[in-house]
Amino acid sequence: MSGIRTLHIAAGNSGQRLDRWFRQRFPGVPHGRVEKLLRTGQIRVDGRRIKGSHRLRTGEAVRIPPLPDASDTRSAPKTSDTDIAFMQSLIIYDDHDLIALNKPFGLAVQGGSKTHRHIDGLLPALGDGCRLIHRLDRDTTGVLVVAKNAKAAAWAGKAFQSRKAEKIYWAVTNGVPKPLSGEIKGYMAKGKPDNRFGHEHTGREIMQAVRHGTDGARHARTLYQVPQTAGQKAALVIMQPLTGRTHQLRLHMQLLGAPVAADPKYMTDRPLPGGLDKKLHLHAKCLTLPGPCGDLSFEAPLPDHMNRTFATLGFNPNPELLPWEELR
Repeated sequence: MSGIRTLHIAAGNSGQRLDRWFRQRFPGVPHGRVEKLLRTGQIRVDGRRIKGSHRLRTGEAVRIPPLPDASDTRSAPKTSDTDIAFMQSLIIYDDHDLIALNKPFGLAVQGGSKTHRHIDGLLPALGDGCRLIHRLDRDTTGVLVVAKNAKAAAWAGKAFQSRKAEKIYWAVTNGVPKPLSGEIKGYMAKGKPDNRFGHEHTGREIMQAVRHGTDGARHARTLYQVPQTAGQKAALVIMQPLTGRTHQLRLHMQLLGAPVAADPKYMTDRPLPGGLDKKLHLHAKCLTLPGPCGDLSFEAPLPDHMNRTFATLGFNPNPELLPWEELR
């Protein structure tokens, strides 16, 4: 068992997530153990308790608590040929710095106490040094970008932190948002599950609209437009989030009176239109990152369940859109 140590962050690791950095330095420590060390404050940055999502900066001092010797920890499992083939099948873009994946429905981006298979754990199938830059909800599909090295993680991570990354999401909603285009903004924070509609709430985390000054409140802004509707039963909604809050788009659609179809957390008392799969209809369609040599744009095709919904509702997969500047 090692003693307490302090490690300082090198320039090459600036911008990397704390939990990812820790796992690379100490691969024998299980993910659940790392989460517990963070939760209990045994891992600290510059003397402060910190979350695993904290982006490291050059020179920061990371407190490392006593850890089991390498001989006392289980070696990381080898990546199987099946996992390699699976991850390769998700690739929609690949260069010397970045890989863009089309994340499928139902696969978590990161692990947790009851999540053992996730994108983060499968990254070795893409090569040594690959690391997450951002995340999507488990049931959201679409563009997910992975950095191949620390330098790429730093500049790409800054693009997300500075809100220079432009994200476009497509959703099919249960009902039609009113009005049909514009900007929705306000404060949101974690709250208690909402069971007004008689459905059993799935999961512990739920976001709610709150007043400015509420504990934990953060401002959220979303531009949106509705190019197509199926009467008043459903709509195709194209969204551009200007901030990146947890469940932001899902909550905003509910607040507009038309939650994302088959959303188990942000729902309505209206029944889902007939013929639609009971899978979340939210897709990260496009992502543009300002890179060192110019903008990089990635686009992910719709998942099978949304393609079936488009066919059922008669939606055009190439809708005419308004310029986003007109909606601000």
